[in-house]
Amino acid sequence: MAETTRHPEPRYGNRPTMKDVAARAGVGLKTVSRVVNSEPGVTPDTERRVQEAIDALGFRRNDSARVLRKGRTASIGLVLEDLADPFYGPLSRAVEEVARAHGALLINGSSAEDPEREQELVLALCARRVDGLIVIPAGDDHRYLEQEIKAGIATVFVDRPAGRIDADMVLSDSFGGARQGVAHLIAHGHRRIGFIGDQPRIHTATERLRGYHTAMTDAGITVQDSWVSLGSTEPDRVRRAAETMLSGPEPVTALFSGNNRVTVTVVRVLADRERPVALVGFDDIELADLLGITVVSQDAATVGRTAAEHLFRRLDGADHAPVRVELPTRLIARGSGELRPS
Repeated sequence: MAETTRHPEPRYGNRPTMKDVAARAGVGLKTVSRVVNSEPGVTPDTERRVQEAIDALGFRRNDSARVLRKGRTASIGLVLEDLADPFYGPLSRAVEEVARAHGALLINGSSAEDPEREQELVLALCARRVDGLIVIPAGDDHRYLEQEIKAGIATVFVDRPAGRIDADMVLSDSFGGARQGVAHLIAHGHRRIGFIGDQPRIHTATERLRGYHTAMTDAGITVQDSWVSLGSTEPDRVRRAAETMLSGPEPVTALFSGNNRVTVTVVRVLADRERPVALVGFDDIELADLLGITVVSQDAATVGRTAAEHLFRRLDGADHAPVRVELPTRLIARGSGELRPS
């Protein structure tokens, strides 16, 4: 007996069409279109038959074709630095809530702090005809977006300003927050205060360093080079920087950490030391309230919501000059920043 080979039914690529629905319901394409788009002119019995055919076939309306005919895709793009960073969770969720309220889909991706990857991701979103973009920039030259903005893609930059173009931006007060955090340590008796921050090419890192220097200068304190370290936020690099500042005959008595990832590593370093060291971190971290970590907190959700609202105002026709919104930070005293020099 000859063996026959059974070919499985293809799993993909056979989506039911409006033509399939029309054939199953015994109606014309226009009738299916009216039912799918909730238009009048269909009797209840016919609408029932069409809906039964839709349910039986698993038909789903092609929204992309419909919105493209209207000139809008009902989608926006969000380009983040790192999807795993806790700061971006509430920011992304706030953007998504605003987008949903406007009937738009949010598409997001991570630049991994790589300017080339940022540009590639942004232009890929533009090629997919998103209506607008919210970008946390990794690079410092955004002229590649000029033609896209002229073509009508609304764009808002978040956390860091755009480079070499005029565009809307929503920032937190990095300078003022760092200045307040370092002044808080000074007010509790510290004179030797170390600063560990992110890469010097990043706007927020340089603004927080500027806030540190300003607070120290205001107090008449001369900063030693060994008290400042900028670079990667990788734990090994941060650990080495902290241990260097905490060693020697005149170690620092307090540390100001420039972002949440730095703070997490510094907390681990300090946990291994007998001598108490004061700490204030920029950005809140998970369990900071239980661990007693004093922080300068920026409201990530408010940042995201504000940026998204500005974006949709642009999409609704606002044509005023680019705006810069700078949101305040808040010092939350929990214990670690109130320790006095031992």
